[in-house]
Amino acid sequence: MNDLLEKSLDEPEVLSAEELVAEVVRQESAGKGVCLTSSFQTEDMVVLHMLRDHLPQVAVIFLETGYHFSELIAYRDRMVREWGLNLVNALPKTTLEEHEKEFGLLHIVEPTKCCAIRKVEPLMRSLEPFSWWFTGLRREQSPTRAGLKKIEDHRLPTGKILKKVSVLADWDWARVEGYAREHGIPRLSLYDRGYTSIGCEPCTAVPEAGADARSGRWGGKKLECGIHTFSEKQ
Repeated sequence: MNDLLEKSLDEPEVLSAEELVAEVVRQESAGKGVCLTSSFQTEDMVVLHMLRDHLPQVAVIFLETGYHFSELIAYRDRMVREWGLNLVNALPKTTLEEHEKEFGLLHIVEPTKCCAIRKVEPLMRSLEPFSWWFTGLRREQSPTRAGLKKIEDHRLPTGKILKKVSVLADWDWARVEGYAREHGIPRLSLYDRGYTSIGCEPCTAVPEAGADARSGRWGGKKLECGIHTFSEKQ
């Protein structure tokens, strides 16, 4: 790695999103150590658009909980076809039928445990082969993300440490939408129904006017499912 690259990744906050993507890919030249976790919301599609310029077959990890909106699954499948994506469906260890037979409607009575089983564990397992984990996280999204850095070291439950890269950390929603329009990224139809942060259908509602984007998640009882808080930040 040359001195310029070392300096760039030591000071990621001064790089634009596109520059940061390019620098990481240049370091991880084979591309096999890079992945993106995607819920197929606009932020993730913007990051994916940037990554595909350098790594057309970058691994796109999707948490297939079994509870997603049908519109989101249809959009995911459309984008997989149209963009030729290398989709990795991160599956829980149990089917939805097995899960509900054992726990009932766990997402209602104990949503944090439900997220741990159907989101956190599958993701942590799916991240093991990778060294660089790209996300579409932004500081503006919620108070729990206000201190987000563009590059953070994270330790997985196995002890493995990887770099978590949030290239849009300092972007606002208007900038995200502007990029998507400029580059012709198709829009997920759920936004047109008023949703601003989209997760599992039973746990997602349209937020009240003026509330933060993630306030419609889990009936306002929490703001995070755990996939960005469970891994140990170094």
